[in-house]
Amino acid sequence: MKARRALWEKGVFKSFTPTRPCVAVGNIAWGGSGKTPLVDWILSHTAKQGLGAVVLTRGYGARPPVLPFPVSPTSTAEEAGDEPLMLRLRHPAAAVLVDPVRARAARLAEQTLNPDLLLLDDGFQHLAVKRHLNLVLLRPEDLREEWNCVLPAGSWRELAEALHRADAFLIKIPPSRLPGLLPDLRRRLGPYGKPLFTFFLRPGILRRIRSDSAPAALPPSGPYALLSGVGNPKQVKTTFSKFMGYPPAVHCIFPDHHAYTAEDAARLADLHLPVLCTSKDAVKLRGMGIPSLWELPVTATFGPALWTSMPFAPWWDGWLAEARQALAHKTPVPSPHGFDPSATSPEFFGITPPPKHP
Repeated sequence: MKARRALWEKGVFKSFTPTRPCVAVGNIAWGGSGKTPLVDWILSHTAKQGLGAVVLTRGYGARPPVLPFPVSPTSTAEEAGDEPLMLRLRHPAAAVLVDPVRARAARLAEQTLNPDLLLLDDGFQHLAVKRHLNLVLLRPEDLREEWNCVLPAGSWRELAEALHRADAFLIKIPPSRLPGLLPDLRRRLGPYGKPLFTFFLRPGILRRIRSDSAPAALPPSGPYALLSGVGNPKQVKTTFSKFMGYPPAVHCIFPDHHAYTAEDAARLADLHLPVLCTSKDAVKLRGMGIPSLWELPVTATFGPALWTSMPFAPWWDGWLAEARQALAHKTPVPSPHGFDPSATSPEFFGITPPPKHP
């Protein structure tokens, strides 16, 4: 990885420099760390501000008919990949371009879509497109037993020195676990001098994935089967068990990005139980004839922050406004503000700050 990066930095390979704010959402390790929920949040947030965003993704496991491939609501998961299709269905105003050559997709986006923002999905190690902001996601285990354990010794893609390229860290963890992780956060990430934001996934409401002939039905309240074809099935089971109030009767675990077959659907139907799954799995299972299929959407919800007094949303808004202004005037994009080595949210210690009086 170090040799590869050196070739790009020395100009042996040429990279594309976007003229619009470009943000990489990535991580240091393989596996689920919350990249897609974070991209989902950014798309929702920018849409509320009337800004147009384009997601640039290679589309893991996708077989697009053309490249770059603009994902549409009628695309299939086989064409687009599960996560690109899920994002496109949830965000009609956004564009999602699938192309392993993301520099080509970035050029097309700037030429034809006039975006306000480019998002490099899983882009921390991507070098062919330069970015103005690196958001790096970490897991709690990355700060403990997995720290600096590069493949094959662990799950990391690069050594810890690569984290100097981050502009901000984000970690997916419920607020109740933060006090116990605080010493590791300070010891591992404090020396990098970057703000840290925490978030967790908040479930929405169960939504039935219906075929045209499916009758209306109430959400399941009895035994159910849980389906998960994601990177962290244990976490999915925890989320659904907490949401339902009891664990699933059956947990059917498939590999991450699994391409479901008619045989898989028949196996699920033969359980004669309501089948609950993530939105990522639901886009691949729609129309496969499972009688009672339900998805549970989740959204990223931000918690306490460390080394900054700013919550993530205003921090993000401030950077994006400055980046758009700088690029419009063809001046360098400034580094994000907000780092304060002495700032720690009271919520880290389970303390609710008193209300501020006028």
